[in-house]
Amino acid sequence: MDTADQLASAGTFQVLKLPLGFIRVLEWLFAIFAFATCGGYSGQLRVSVDCMEKARSNLSIGVDFAYPFRLHQVSFEAPVCEGIRSERVFLIGDYSSSAEFFVTIAVFAFLYSLMATIVYIFFQNKYHENNLGPLIDFVVTVVFSFMWLVSSSAWAKALSDVKMSTDPDEVQLLISACKVQSNKCGSVHGARWSGLNTSVAFGFLNFVLWAGNIWFVFKETGWHKGASRLAGGASEKQSGTFDQQPYNQGSFDQSGNSNTQENFDQPSEYSQVGGPTSYSNQM
Repeated sequence: MDTADQLASAGTFQVLKLPLGFIRVLEWLFAIFAFATCGGYSGQLRVSVDCMEKARSNLSIGVDFAYPFRLHQVSFEAPVCEGIRSERVFLIGDYSSSAEFFVTIAVFAFLYSLMATIVYIFFQNKYHENNLGPLIDFVVTVVFSFMWLVSSSAWAKALSDVKMSTDPDEVQLLISACKVQSNKCGSVHGARWSGLNTSVAFGFLNFVLWAGNIWFVFKETGWHKGASRLAGGASEKQSGTFDQQPYNQGSFDQSGNSNTQENFDQPSEYSQVGGPTSYSNQM
């Protein structure tokens, strides 16, 4: 208990309230949902084969399949409706590459998000040392954003093909007895796809989270801080230039007032000197 208290006191859990740390926690959580809903899936469909001779019919043929969806390895027994023989029928398609790629990206994203969250909390000083931590974090975030987009798109296309290959109506076409018009084939029920549909949704949601977190990780790098310093220096220089006056208004006022005063103080040749003179004195 003492060790846990020391770790809690040493850690900076305030980072989880910031977008950088909070989104990392969401990435960690949704990555779990992504690989759990896809990697843990198993489904079943059932078809029926009703032969002319009822004794040879099989009205509930179960076909089980699961992750990683190597359908060409999935087989089931179906009656031939001739004698007591039966045939082994294989499904068509191999979609393991897209499914495994999607799950692999989800697992690595889960591990990296967990590691990054621990670094944010307990090793914040090491993270910002020499700007190496933010740069690595930024590059990895960009790569995972791209990989989430690619893997989710590939898995969405593969899931569409899996649904088509496991459609009971398509599976009936693989059974020899169903190609005979005298026999009747039908579907009992299809597979449930809610879990796999959810995995695709979580895949694209993870892409949105990782792509949105690129900006917050970039703000921690020296690239953004250097650009901010350059922008701040340019704005200060521009504001300093506008603060300088193009002329000295005080000097202009002083010189203008003094010159004007001097001009008015000088006696004019048209003015009379002294007091007024009578007409008799002038004579």
